[in-house]
Amino acid sequence: MLDEWFLSDLRTLAAVVASTVLTYATIILYVRISGLRSFAKLSAFEFASTLAVGSILASAATSKSVTVVMAATAVGTLFLFDHLISVGRRRFGLGVVDNEPLLLVRNGAIIGPAMRRTQMTEDDLRGKLREANVLQLSSVRAVIMETTGDVTVLHGDDEVDEDLLSDVVDLRNETTGTVETSFNGFTKLD
Repeated sequence: MLDEWFLSDLRTLAAVVASTVLTYATIILYVRISGLRSFAKLSAFEFASTLAVGSILASAATSKSVTVVMAATAVGTLFLFDHLISVGRRRFGLGVVDNEPLLLVRNGAIIGPAMRRTQMTEDDLRGKLREANVLQLSSVRAVIMETTGDVTVLHGDDEVDEDLLSDVVDLRNETTGTVETSFNGFTKLD
């Protein structure tokens, strides 16, 4: 019984290898047709698609009940759906599958409601500032949680062109106006 759990016969292993190679080749073909954006870190939908493609590849590689043709059809459907969503976003502004970029810090003030919404801590924020080579907190103009979950830090002596922030959600108007010192020169709006 235990040896059946650990070991497989050569025919089963050969089928797993063949199925994996064919499914993987199909995924590469679809990516080449649809472009690199297929797996770009752009939205919640692309993230879900990436997970689904990985799951389909794993199922096709290890399950006798999932054929290569079934896996290729499922992956093709995901890529087609991704393409249709992308067209809808571009042509009609359908952003229901996207997160919105969120302003976390503006001109030295931490925006408490935004930090809470993103579940980001001040320690996380300090780490992101260090990653962005911030040397002076007074040089931080804006920190944005992007739609992908990445954090963008804009810093320097110049002011930020407001057009760069035109699509960014600013929760400062949801604050109570209370200002309290947070850390090393930053203030916190709650």
